[in-house]
Amino acid sequence: MKNKFQIVIVGAGTGGIMTAAQLLRKDKNLEIAIIDPSDVHVYQPAWTLVGGGAFNFEKTKRPTSSVIPKGAKWIKDKVISLEPETNSLTTERNGQINYDYLVLSPGLVYDLDGIEGLRENLGKNGVCSNYTDPNYTWQLIKNFKGGNAVFTQPITPIKCGGAPQKIAYLAADYFRKKKIKNAEVVFATPGSVIFGVKDFANTLMQVIYRYGIHFKPHYAPVKIDGEKKLVYFKSIAPEENQCVINEGNVLNEEFHGETEIVMPYDILHLAPPQMAPDFIRN
Repeated sequence: MKNKFQIVIVGAGTGGIMTAAQLLRKDKNLEIAIIDPSDVHVYQPAWTLVGGGAFNFEKTKRPTSSVIPKGAKWIKDKVISLEPETNSLTTERNGQINYDYLVLSPGLVYDLDGIEGLRENLGKNGVCSNYTDPNYTWQLIKNFKGGNAVFTQPITPIKCGGAPQKIAYLAADYFRKKKIKNAEVVFATPGSVIFGVKDFANTLMQVIYRYGIHFKPHYAPVKIDGEKKLVYFKSIAPEENQCVINEGNVLNEEFHGETEIVMPYDILHLAPPQMAPDFIRN
């Protein structure tokens, strides 16, 4: 196999294949290799719609071979280390591959041990995530009869900053259409605002008010008790949080000391903590 290319792209997700396509559109003679071990390309942005009951999960998947841009070479392999000093990287099966330019687009991996109780409860006990199994999210939303539907996200960077709240809006809309009177929708985030761009944040706050969603800033999820259906948060700004217990004790949340908050849930949707793949992190 040829082991030297002008451009090597790691990752055949949306970012990697778009980059290759744009480069080849500018110059179809470029020698580009895309390295990715997966046979299946998944269009993850649509998983939010699957979780909201508006899209078919199977339609988000295609063979990786079908999305590699014409003119690029797909190397079906896994990167295990980077050697930028020598303009090279090492793969599991094909060994060393050399490049003039390297583009990294491998996505993030999930740290299921980053929140206590997440690994053993994800996919059961009412704990779901569009990042891992959007069909289970839809199953919980569709069968919801009332109580607390809690949507949250971790303190780590995540793929798609908007995904954890988009499903909250879809769920709130579905509950309203189904006339579920005692639905308490909560969006809890470690951040201080609903979104980092002010114009977007202003519009999103109007959506939150329109649906009566409980917005809980400075809430960082730290533990899940699936059997008791409790989610534990750490208050990142205790002095702020004492002011945002909406509407008395509707949610039955309890403050323990200055920083621990315990909230019962009937549905708990979260983005798992995320981190860089080993070959980048190490």
